[in-house]
Amino acid sequence: MPKSRASRGILLTSNLPQLQNLIKRDPEGYKEEFLTQYNHYLSLLRLQQVSSISSTNASNSSNVDKSNELFGDLITFISQVAQCYPAETRELPLQFKGLLLGSAEGGQTVKGDLRRTVVKNLVMLRNKEIIDSIELLQILLPLLPQVPSALRGMIRHTILTDIKTSNQKTKNHRLNRVVQSLLFGMVESGMTAQVVGDKGKGKVKEKGGEAMWAVMMVKELWKKGVWNDAKTVSIVALAAFHPNTKVQSAALHFFLGSDNEDENETDSDEEDIREARRGVKKMEHRMEVGKSGRKKDRMLAQMKRETNKKRAKHAAGLNATPNFPALELLHDPQTFGEKLYDNLHKHDKIYSLDHKILIMQLLSRVMGVHKLCVLGFYSYIIKYLTYHQLQVTLILVSLAQSVHELTPPDVLTPVIRKLAQEFVHPGVGAEVIAAGLNAIREVCRRQPWCMEEDLLSDLIDYRKSKDKGVVTASRGLLQLFREVNPGMLKRRERGKAASMGLIGNQVLAYGHSKDAAEGIEGLELLEEHFASLRKEADGDIAMGEEENEDEDGKGWEDWDVESDNESESSGWEDVSSGEEELDISDSDDEEDRKRDREEKRKLRKLKQKSRRANKDEEQSDNTKKLSLLAQQKILTPADFALLNELRLKAAKELAESGGGSGAKRKLAALEASKRHVDGDESERFLTENEILGPRKKAKATWEEKMELVQKGREGREKFGSLKGKKQKGTPSSSTNREKARNKPLMMAVHSNKVMQKKKASLRDKQIKLRAAIDKQKKLKH
Repeated sequence: MPKSRASRGILLTSNLPQLQNLIKRDPEGYKEEFLTQYNHYLSLLRLQQVSSISSTNASNSSNVDKSNELFGDLITFISQVAQCYPAETRELPLQFKGLLLGSAEGGQTVKGDLRRTVVKNLVMLRNKEIIDSIELLQILLPLLPQVPSALRGMIRHTILTDIKTSNQKTKNHRLNRVVQSLLFGMVESGMTAQVVGDKGKGKVKEKGGEAMWAVMMVKELWKKGVWNDAKTVSIVALAAFHPNTKVQSAALHFFLGSDNEDENETDSDEEDIREARRGVKKMEHRMEVGKSGRKKDRMLAQMKRETNKKRAKHAAGLNATPNFPALELLHDPQTFGEKLYDNLHKHDKIYSLDHKILIMQLLSRVMGVHKLCVLGFYSYIIKYLTYHQLQVTLILVSLAQSVHELTPPDVLTPVIRKLAQEFVHPGVGAEVIAAGLNAIREVCRRQPWCMEEDLLSDLIDYRKSKDKGVVTASRGLLQLFREVNPGMLKRRERGKAASMGLIGNQVLAYGHSKDAAEGIEGLELLEEHFASLRKEADGDIAMGEEENEDEDGKGWEDWDVESDNESESSGWEDVSSGEEELDISDSDDEEDRKRDREEKRKLRKLKQKSRRANKDEEQSDNTKKLSLLAQQKILTPADFALLNELRLKAAKELAESGGGSGAKRKLAALEASKRHVDGDESERFLTENEILGPRKKAKATWEEKMELVQKGREGREKFGSLKGKKQKGTPSSSTNREKARNKPLMMAVHSNKVMQKKKASLRDKQIKLRAAIDKQKKLKH
């Protein structure tokens, strides 16, 4: 007997997965059942909103858990079939938003497993394209600082994946603008709070969780190459002045490119790769020792594929570089630098030394890249220029990076004097002197006019020191001033090249620039390269045409042989003048000599004129080449990269062919510029090693020695004797004869064999001697 429609609906209300399956097959036929469940969902939703106003007792906790579980099942059911009834479920995303973020009437947000269920179903609505990415991200981004870590990881992965997918083919500018505006709001939400600092950690709880997550999201999207514009950088630039020091630190690390979180991630990735390799080796060992089958082969192949994927992913993460350096995309670098200095100077007493050094490093890099003048920074940094200061090498690096050719020398002269007084004197160690000299050299490399002549002569005298690092640093300073300003050196210290270069050459004073460039340096090399490429292409085409002509012209080789013979027979013939002699007078000889002299003079004048004309033509040709190539072709970044390679190649050839020290210095400058262009952002700036200079190798500790020993044993057989193991199929020990050969003498003297020889009688000796003679006779035959 068939069941009625009412009884069918009653049965299906308790089995939501079955009803869900039937609705997807026939939405119109099961609309009443859906509306029944939807009304039940709405009633539970109102109950959830009312529960925030009326307080619940502890005795009703079990009832609340059951209602939450039923509410979660209904949310999943409604989300699964929402595409079948778009008109009835158009308010569903707003209802989910109210459950997660709170409604306008002040409703309570859901917690625990119910919140996870709502988030999952919201993501499912996005996957079914019921809502777009903007609606989803407007709900998920504010949730990041509120949810626990387990749910936060899922939300973070969802946000990053959605933004990356939306910008995969083309840039989704509308989505990017909305998300960036949300991140701006998250950063600005805590800007009005009071700056607490990080010296008194734990005294006052800092606010700024939303800003921290905004900076982390921007860093992830920048690292993945999804966002690389100036607006992204402006979000982090705003976070650099946040009252929360953790947010500041994250923003500073973004610009400096030295994030500790990235280092931890790379370390964990390397550990995962090592664990995967150990698992593969264990599996291979089990298959060698025990039984092996198809199942184990498949497992081993899958483990190897996963290990290779992890290794490739780790290598791609290490090699990935951002598209644009963040420091160059700052909107207003001068204002940004001044705000950084104000923040550093104003909160000097509440910031820790590590945080202040981070701000110094970023400020110095901004000043060096954009040629800024924040003059108060040099008077502020003087108090940290002492050899006993913690992390003084990083402070010296920050000082040197902030200097450029537009920095006033008057501001830097007290800094140089302070460095010389604190670091370069006999009362400190050799490493301190070397670091001071190297710091002074890097500052003077960028602004040579900040050095005084008397102080320079004193610093150069340290090249006679006994320490190698001090000698190298002092010689580097001497070589620098031989190149940039040899007039400040004494005559005997200038060197040959510098003394020759002083003739007719004056060093430009501060504020004066060199003459304007007439063209691009080395452009003729690029034009010659293009001409050679065109010649090769034309030669290939001509060779092809000649081959075609040779094939077409077979049989016509000797067509002009007869005509050549006829022309040879009908040529001019020499006729003898007979035996008559001509009388030539002396006057005719003198006239001929005069004519020859006049002709030689005219030839000399013509040659001189032609030489001058050739020189003028060459100069005009060179200017034409420069102007033509620059005017006829728009040089692309690839052309400039090729031009740099050609200049480097020409400099190498000139240096190898004996171009002198000038050619070597030019080659070194080109190689350094190539490293700065090709290298990552961190290689463009100074490091601590450049300030410390070459040092003596410290004595290795026991742990370092053992580490070297273990490295030496890698890829080698197990340590032990190799006697008897060579040239044998199976490994074994040495033979008895080899052992007897190496036996100690006193053991051999008292052995049984030797003692029997000593105790043998005369008859026994004769028998052995006779046997030995017979044996020798048999061997000869």
